[in-house]
Amino acid sequence: MSPRMAGCMAERMVDRLSLMQLRKLQSLASLRKSHSGRMSADQLLHKVRALQDPEIFAVTSSSALAYAF
Repeated sequence: MSPRMAGCMAERMVDRLSLMQLRKLQSLASLRKSHSGRMSADQLLHKVRALQDPEIFAVTSSSALAYAF
């Protein structure tokens, strides 16, 4: 995922998620370091779904979709 896409998604997500939910998402930052190169939106959504928080998944996926268009 490009820095531009991440920034666009972050703007939407910060307004829609609680601080606790944002911290859960922050835990995924270490995954990026373990991958060589960028993580695709599909890979990110797979990891976000594993957090088992439907609201985080809904906001993240809608933010990714909004960026795509």
